[in-house]
Amino acid sequence: MNWLQHALENDIDPTETREWLESLKAVLDTDGPERAHHLLEQMVTMTRQAGAQLPFQPTTEYINTIPPQLEAKSDGDAQLEWRIRSIIRWNAMAMVVRANRKPGDLGGHIASFASSATLYDVGFNHFWRAPSEQHPGDILYIQGHSSPGIYARSFLEGRISESQLDNFRMEVDGKGISSYPHPWLMPDYWQTPTVSMGLGPISAIYQARFLKYLEARGLIAPSDRKVWCFLGDGETDEPESLGAIGVAGREGLDNLVFVINCNLQRLDGPVRGNGKIIQELEGSFRGAGWNVLKLIWGSYWDPLLARDRDGMLKKLMMETVDGEYQNCKAFGGAYTREHFFGKYEQTARLVDNLSDDDIRRLNRGGHDPHKVYAAYAAASRHKGQPTVILAKTVKGYGMGSWGESLNPTHQTKKLDDEAVRAFRDRFQIPVPDAKLPEVPFYHPGKDSPEVQYLLSRREKLGGFLPQRRRKASQPLKVPELAAFERLLKSTGERENSTTMSFVQALNIVLRDKQVGPRCVPIVADEARTFGMEGLFRQIGIYAPEGQKYKPVDADQLMYYREDASGQVLQEGITECGAFSSWLAAATSYSSSDVAMLPFFIYYSMFGFQRIGDSAWQAADMRARGFLLGATAGRTTLNGEGLQHEDGHSHLLAGAIPNCRAYDPTFGYEVAVIFQHGMKRMLEEQHDEYWYLTLMNESYPHPAMPEGVEDGILRGMYLFQDAGKPKKGELRVQLLGSGTILREAIAAAELLDKDFGVKADIWSCPSFTELRRDGFDCERHNRFHPEGEQRVPYVTQCLEGRSGPAIAATDYVRAFADQIRAFVPMKYTVLGTDGFGRSDTRANLRRFFEVDRHHIAHAAIAALAAEGKMNARDVARAIKTYKIDLHKPSPTSV
Repeated sequence: MNWLQHALENDIDPTETREWLESLKAVLDTDGPERAHHLLEQMVTMTRQAGAQLPFQPTTEYINTIPPQLEAKSDGDAQLEWRIRSIIRWNAMAMVVRANRKPGDLGGHIASFASSATLYDVGFNHFWRAPSEQHPGDILYIQGHSSPGIYARSFLEGRISESQLDNFRMEVDGKGISSYPHPWLMPDYWQTPTVSMGLGPISAIYQARFLKYLEARGLIAPSDRKVWCFLGDGETDEPESLGAIGVAGREGLDNLVFVINCNLQRLDGPVRGNGKIIQELEGSFRGAGWNVLKLIWGSYWDPLLARDRDGMLKKLMMETVDGEYQNCKAFGGAYTREHFFGKYEQTARLVDNLSDDDIRRLNRGGHDPHKVYAAYAAASRHKGQPTVILAKTVKGYGMGSWGESLNPTHQTKKLDDEAVRAFRDRFQIPVPDAKLPEVPFYHPGKDSPEVQYLLSRREKLGGFLPQRRRKASQPLKVPELAAFERLLKSTGERENSTTMSFVQALNIVLRDKQVGPRCVPIVADEARTFGMEGLFRQIGIYAPEGQKYKPVDADQLMYYREDASGQVLQEGITECGAFSSWLAAATSYSSSDVAMLPFFIYYSMFGFQRIGDSAWQAADMRARGFLLGATAGRTTLNGEGLQHEDGHSHLLAGAIPNCRAYDPTFGYEVAVIFQHGMKRMLEEQHDEYWYLTLMNESYPHPAMPEGVEDGILRGMYLFQDAGKPKKGELRVQLLGSGTILREAIAAAELLDKDFGVKADIWSCPSFTELRRDGFDCERHNRFHPEGEQRVPYVTQCLEGRSGPAIAATDYVRAFADQIRAFVPMKYTVLGTDGFGRSDTRANLRRFFEVDRHHIAHAAIAALAAEGKMNARDVARAIKTYKIDLHKPSPTSV
């Protein structure tokens, strides 16, 4: 039975079907597949127009997309490349095994790189360009668990020493190399951090898009630069892995290539034991507009598929689920003959002339360098779409019965001597038996054919990869603080929010000739909420195809304007996507040698809480830019309710070492922080990013007091001095930040009016910076007992001041409580602990006990606790300020 006979089975009119199929075959033979595809598309269109509901089939047969006769051929030396690959495999394995024979359980992974070694080897040898004068360089997102293999290649290249390999995952003393791709720990080496599952793929998509943005705006020259992202098939379960593939398809990101290592296994077992992950992924990516290249079978399968004239082998391949494919690799050739090929008489006959060993050696596409080369060549040439390569591999390839295709393979970190011997023999590594217990590293010598070949391939491609640029070659001069003069002055009776103060500061910077073109305003979907709609007309929204419609608000001053060279990135409703755009811009100084200044403004509750893992990724990646948490605080966004009100983002931001976090109250504070942050990141090129919380509450802003700039940046300054205390006068110290500082100012007036208590008022734009300074002083003093003892800045400010200190913020009490150890007097902290809810600002502040009345009452209670007032005074404060003693605590549940 041939393919045509098979197609005619159960056909109501086989003669007509035969004629149609023979006609189509004639077109294929004479005019090729493209002409045949065109005719089929026209037929499908006509059929649908006639009313037939043809189902869309997003998947193709379970075979390679590129047929053997259309495969591009490599110009490399296949035998030498196999030798290099084998040595790299050995050293990667040795690195992990040696580490785990030491005390301390260092961990590490063997199986992931074992399955993907060929995928990396072909790319490094033939495709991936390093940055050079001739080319900007490709960007690699390397699967985190494969890092040992990348180090092993660099060892052969002479970039990493044997000592460093032997200190894998032992970084504390500075001699080792990091567990995964960490630019923070290896700043000249790793380009991108990827080991938090799913973050690599979404970051790669927005990185590729940002390169198009830079080209469209004329900031970099157009090139054939590519972003290559490696991920595992199990990793695609993460929503971030596939959540943005529609963006790449919609925008035609042909500078993006995903390589999905489909070894069919997650960390604990099969990815889709009862299904077929490659088919599933093909449907997802094809439906999202990607060019899909399936790389399933290696060259040893080509003769079998060529003899499969009745299509039964292809049928069998489609029927077999991934759990059974895993069994075939785990249990060997005899099992595969019986349980796979033996299912049909026709397929059993196909392998009659093959031994069980021959069947065991039938290779998967991801392990065949010829097939991988052909797929990479096709992906590199493809225009108009992103490409995904679905490469079928074997988890733990080369680990034999100790780990090949077994469920615990991912967790295998130790091999016994017999397993090491089998690994050596399989890959023909010249290590004598006597040395095997040491699992020694092997280097063939810098003058060996293998190393010389490897170096020559990298020289042809511009140099070594991975490599990372630490600084932009041209720092940017930022505007001086005087440029923000408007924000440093009093607004008089005019009310303003700190959100609008930021927008005004941004507009000033946009007019600067140096920094303005490098600004990248980013919003998820609420520019109008934050008062930024004026930017639509002013600098336009980036849209690769421009604006092909007339917006409904075209007759308005601030209409919705999309432009191919637009500057605003309006990302739609996706905090994670918008942050990924921010991250691409914030690391452009490194990836493209073009320093950019991104501003991502968002609802603060949806910032560090929603994308906290990405915020740590940004820290690792040495990002530089501004994050603006607008509508911040738990009582400022008064009508939105529990899940929208932020009372803890500063705690999350404060945990990230290179994130500088501030909660300003007045426009001049915003201006000082904003200008200094730009100077630190663009002029001085410090690897840090800045987080500012902004409020949508409007109120008058005073002029900047003289000489407070340093205090603003250090986190605290005296906003209002009550003067030198008079004899017998009671005094308190009131601290606040953000919008609640204004409640502290009002509380000072109440205390003076109702109780004759004077208050010094301290603005504390950053309790986080104050805490860090305090801990630094503490550590210094502990380490230098005989040296000069440092005094924390908080202590310097408050020492010598009389009375207790009361701090109140729009955040949970833990935020202001961070500095308790450094406050030299009794310290009371008020905050917004508990669930948020909707109401007026006044009612919310009363509910959370951070309004002026509760601050004043807390001050009287603190004075009473010190014996300077008494219980009657506290009771009078309760009555005067109408404190509800029967109200449940905001933290009660």
